[in-house]
Amino acid sequence: MKTVEDYIRTIPDFPHAGIMFRDVTTLFADPRGFRIAIDQLLHPYAGMGIDKVVGLEARGFILGGAIAHQLSKGFVPIRKKGKLPARTIEQAYTLEYGEAVVEIHDDALQPGERVLIVDDLLATGGTAEAGIKLCEKLGAEVVGCAFIIDLPDLGGRKKLESLNMDVHALCAYAGA
Repeated sequence: MKTVEDYIRTIPDFPHAGIMFRDVTTLFADPRGFRIAIDQLLHPYAGMGIDKVVGLEARGFILGGAIAHQLSKGFVPIRKKGKLPARTIEQAYTLEYGEAVVEIHDDALQPGERVLIVDDLLATGGTAEAGIKLCEKLGAEVVGCAFIIDLPDLGGRKKLESLNMDVHALCAYAGA
């Protein structure tokens, strides 16, 4: 029986020399692989009373939309600054070389709503932490963060767990 890892393509030296890029587009393109990933991502959270699924730009939109559909719940995007059309709140976070900003519509979540944050990859945890802060600013409760891939050497899981987050990843790869 195939696992999620069997559907993920590795591309050496992308986008820079020494990086092993884990390409999930091959997973998304395969109907069985995509189904396995969605089922495994949502499984720990089934029956937890999730109100909304929040997807982090950009591959988190693909996963989050599919998970929201499976749970019959709404989907909320967190996007890069300047991409959402209505009034937003924003959160800055640190990148390897600089800073970035993500936003959410200021009416996307209601106080007390329970949300699941979804993305394809957990590296340093900066984007996910910014997403958690945005959800919490709107009064929502983040019940967990789900990812296809964890890169544990980059410390994202530890960062999110230090925020008392439940972190679920389908597979892990050593290195960057």
